[in-house]
Amino acid sequence: MYRITKEFHFSASHQLKGLPADHQCARLHGHNYVVEVELSAAELDEHGFVRDYHELAPLKRYIDEVFDHRHLNDVLGHDKVTAECLARHFYDWCKVRLPETSAVRVSETPKTWAEYRP
Repeated sequence: MYRITKEFHFSASHQLKGLPADHQCARLHGHNYVVEVELSAAELDEHGFVRDYHELAPLKRYIDEVFDHRHLNDVLGHDKVTAECLARHFYDWCKVRLPETSAVRVSETPKTWAEYRP
């Protein structure tokens, strides 16, 4: 199996409702997010690629236009906007457009990652 990944970045705020009032994530706060998309294929295409990295440009546009410098609760329409939730959201978005999508990882901090891989 061949695997490629590409990383994208955006900054946004969110607030996790329903947590105890003293939980740091219950307050309005923001992160510099990293989104890593993984694509996999058993065979390479006629050019020797799983997928040309340039074909991931629509994901960059989507992130820049919809997510960057936004309040994620408003973007996704709910109050449980965790890194896990974002990983699933970006996986679903990518899978429709890039069938080779095999996983998406999202980082809120340099030391934490959440992954969605069906």
